[in-house]
Amino acid sequence: MSHLVDHDVVAFEPTPGVIYEKRPARRADGRVVPGLFNAWIWLDNPAQFNSYTTGMVKGVIRAFRTASHARDVVAVVFTGVGDKAFCTGGNTKEYAEYYAGNPQEYRQYMRLFNDMVSSILACDKPVIARVNGMRIGGGQEIGMACDFTLSQDLARFGQAGPKHGSAAIGGATDFLPLMVGAERAMESGTLCEPWSAHKAYRLGIVLDIVPALKVDGAFVANPLVETKRYLDEYGRIIHGEPLTGEALAEGKAVLARGTVDLSLLDAKVEALCTKLMTTFPECLTKSFEELRKPKIDAWNRNKENSRAWLALNMMAEARTGFRAFNEGPKNEREIDFVALRQRLAQGEPWTEAMIEELIPKPGSHAA
Repeated sequence: MSHLVDHDVVAFEPTPGVIYEKRPARRADGRVVPGLFNAWIWLDNPAQFNSYTTGMVKGVIRAFRTASHARDVVAVVFTGVGDKAFCTGGNTKEYAEYYAGNPQEYRQYMRLFNDMVSSILACDKPVIARVNGMRIGGGQEIGMACDFTLSQDLARFGQAGPKHGSAAIGGATDFLPLMVGAERAMESGTLCEPWSAHKAYRLGIVLDIVPALKVDGAFVANPLVETKRYLDEYGRIIHGEPLTGEALAEGKAVLARGTVDLSLLDAKVEALCTKLMTTFPECLTKSFEELRKPKIDAWNRNKENSRAWLALNMMAEARTGFRAFNEGPKNEREIDFVALRQRLAQGEPWTEAMIEELIPKPGSHAA
């Protein structure tokens, strides 16, 4: 055709913190396929563990819309720069310094966040989360909105809301019960104890995992978790649980000797992109649209009332939790939860003075 209609409302433009690139699609034998590509969308804020700022959220939305409409794109790979973090959620510095105490502003921000999740769920191309490191909080939520997850096995997965003044209602409370069941969803959404990549794989939120640690030139499995599949004395499979005691110390020593190499992860991602390419494109798109429906239905039922609650919560617990994380000493970024509960039990109202007293200071001892 001599002229093709442009369906983009706003095309992707260079955005601080977001990279959009098209990489050549490849056949199974590695040969480049002329004229076909995979779109790679990168969160580029490694100094802050690829947490997304307001500007980055806008960039991600535009990137997914551009990839969705691109006629020559087979699949989308969503990932983060570096090997420490895929994404740890919203940028807590921006939250603490701008949105804390400004519910009207955070409400508008959450419109953008909701649109980011929806842009992933509505993408006309299959979306692969390439998990290069931690996938925590909002990072876990945008990751679960993707169709597939491939991860390096040093990564950790989980939520952080109730520990830092929020609730996992940016997608986790919608997606987790569908993907891992009610009990495990409850564990992740309330206790905020991260899962290893091995456990995430066993529970079903990861399609596959590969080693990333190289020691003496050879890849080894994550040395900080139990990777043997066996039953403990209670008959439970403990594959992927954190090591403790002497075993943990030995694992840390192995970790210190090694270097992180993501080449196996990249090969796994390319292989999946190739498999997706060798299908009828419209049949593939329709299959994704149907298989996404449980996620989309749950998401659309809750996203607006979740947005309203999150905005109002910026006046109290979120205001306190995000400030504590941003301002507290490096190893003491949670408030004294027991002290807060004691004060609330006595009927004390939320005041500026109480918030200031709850923020951990150097030398204080938070719970």
